[in-house]
Amino acid sequence: MITAHLDAAVLSRVRLATSPAAEAMAWLLNTVNERQHPLFGKPGAAARFAMRDPDVRLVASTLPSGPYYKPDLITPIPPIAPPDRVWPTQLELMAATSAEVAAEQVAKMPAPSSKVIAAAEAGTLASRLANGMAKFWSIAMADSWPGLKERLDVDISAKARIMATEGISALFTSLHSNITWDGSALRIVNSWNREGTPGDLTVTPVALTWPEFYTQLEEAENSVLYYPPQGLVAPKADPAAMAKLLGPTRAALLRDLGAPRTTTDLAKRHGLAPATVSYHLSVLHSSGLISKARTKREVRYQRTDQVIG
Repeated sequence: MITAHLDAAVLSRVRLATSPAAEAMAWLLNTVNERQHPLFGKPGAAARFAMRDPDVRLVASTLPSGPYYKPDLITPIPPIAPPDRVWPTQLELMAATSAEVAAEQVAKMPAPSSKVIAAAEAGTLASRLANGMAKFWSIAMADSWPGLKERLDVDISAKARIMATEGISALFTSLHSNITWDGSALRIVNSWNREGTPGDLTVTPVALTWPEFYTQLEEAENSVLYYPPQGLVAPKADPAAMAKLLGPTRAALLRDLGAPRTTTDLAKRHGLAPATVSYHLSVLHSSGLISKARTKREVRYQRTDQVIG
């Protein structure tokens, strides 16, 4: 568990922001591991083509496949800047990371490659990682970013309303079921075991790691809490588009949840094992696409107003 103590000064500076760097890192990680995103599928040909660049491959070699440390310089805190300057500024922050800080971050990696170590020793690691991120973005991310950012902005607006009308505690507890707030500290259930006090804290939705959350709390002044945004499926999506985003099984279940139904009901209606239905429902629920309500011994699921079938 991570325990992050937040005093009044930190709470007064909590803000919401999107991070192009975090999205690029997540998509590159999916590319490296040939991983399929539950909503957006596999990265595809453009991302694979970007991997031909040596600096993109260098970035990729710093990304662990499991819950291990990666250099935080790859995902600098989203700056307070006009929307069209956020990504360029993040690249500038990456490149400006000192050789000493870059070397310290490499030392925290579980098994850095010889090329990463050599670049760190030569003092060129930060600039090469920034160049690799820029190239991966231009080839694999730039065209899709406006549409993705529009969805993230909708989620940020919803979270901002929660913070404005219900307070900072409601904001924190709305991010993920494994994140709680006790009035003085965030308790974050994950595989790490740390305790500390961030300097500033930015709360950031990341679509391309959905439905997971993760933290970046190693450095007090570069502290970010990344959470899975809700409502990633556009309203009034047609069945073909829905299936492309969610996969045919989840799309079919979602379409069938205009009325409240139990796991057993859905399993019979769709000819699926109850365990399979339960897994898909958990993913849909964590995304905010369905709600659940307990009645006596039954739990019934229904589509939320995030999606109109």
